[in-house]
Formats: sequence, C-alpha cells, structure tokens
Amino acid sequence: MTHLETVPLWLALLIALFLVLGSTLTLLGTVGLVQLRSFYDRLHAPTLGTSWGAAGIILAAILLFSWMQGRPVLHELVIGAFVMITTPVTLMMLGRAALHRDRAEGRGGVPAAVPHPDPSDGPPDVGALSPEDLESTRPPKAPPMAIR
Repeated sequence: MTHLETVPLWLALLIALFLVLGSTLTLLGTVGLVQLRSFYDRLHAPTLGTSWGAAGIILAAILLFSWMQGRPVLHELVIGAFVMITTPVTLMMLGRAALHRDRAEGRGGVPAAVPHPDPSDGPPDVGALSPEDLESTRPPKAPPMAIR
C-alpha cells in the first residue's frame, strides 16, 4: 500500500481539480504565447499561466503533502510568492525595454512618449487656469430629482 492510497476520495478530487485548473491555465498561457502575433500581445499570455496556473498546482501540492505528512506543509507558498511577484515585474520590464527600443528605432504602431515635466520648474501653476478651464474639467451636474 502506497501513501497515495491513504488519500480520501474527497481530497483526491479536490487535488485533481486544482491540478487540472492549474495545468489548463498554464496550457492557455502557452497557447496564447504561440498564437498571438506581436510582442506586446505576447506579454499578457504567460502571466496567466505563471501566476494562476502555478497557484493551482501549488495548492494541489500543499493539500497532498499536508495530508501525507500529517502536518501543514506550507513551503510551497514561498515558491508561489516568488512566482507571483517576479513574473509580472519581469514582463513589465521586458515590455518597457521593448517599447524604448521601438521608439528609438522609430518603428510605427507604438504610442509616443509622454513628456515629463522638468522638476526644476517647480510645481505646476494652478492659478494660471481660468474659471472656464476649471468648469470644463468638471463632470456635468446631474439634474435635481423631483420629490413626490
């Protein structure tokens, strides 16, 4: 008799659910990475698989090994935390580097750079706005409700 034969059916089904969910999300991220055409579109697909896909597989591992060892096994959470934190940050940095490269090479189809204000100029002069400018930035007022 192996240790896996001692796992009750309800727990085995829950573990299987998390494994199928995690592996399906990882597969969807992989398919998206292959199918999407531009680099910028491809940045979004792997985050699905590496964040939520890994979370499903990690939850299944926590449940299984906690049951088999008779105590909470939570060191997988450290792995999950590192994956959840590093993947989006890494892909954001890759996207910024690619955007910078595409702007420097003058490629079309990328948004123009937003000019940043010079900090030596000091804070923006809010007093320079006229009352009409301020009114144009406010949302329209809702009509008063009639009380019956």
